[in-house]
Amino acid sequence: MKPFILITCVLVAVLASCTITPTNPAEEKAFAGVRTVLERNCVHCHGDNRLSTMPPINDTHALSKLIGSHWIVPGKPEASRFFQVVTFTDEIPGAMPPSGHAISKKDVQILSDWIKDGARLPEHNVKLVPQGPLPRSI
Repeated sequence: MKPFILITCVLVAVLASCTITPTNPAEEKAFAGVRTVLERNCVHCHGDNRLSTMPPINDTHALSKLIGSHWIVPGKPEASRFFQVVTFTDEIPGAMPPSGHAISKKDVQILSDWIKDGARLPEHNVKLVPQGPLPRSI
């Protein structure tokens, strides 16, 4: 009987020490559209294998470091460098993505709305994974 009690105590202690960050469905839903835009258009170049001079967008922790700086100004998409470069025409140096195809107007609106709403991110870190075909510039 004593081994059973000991095993039970150890199991309870192990489970108690585990911290699981609960997800907030509303938070996830609010970021879902932005995540899709970033994974389709940005993470190929700004992900794990980016050049050191490129701002990282490989997870929400890295993205959070851009918020509150000149890169992403919460509430002000037009003042955010991140938003400016995705709205440049392909002829303007620095237009993103640099592969000769601008992101859709719908995607631009998703990013604009997200920044206007405060550029909020999920509380827990979300890994961003490139989706779709690689841009021609890679």
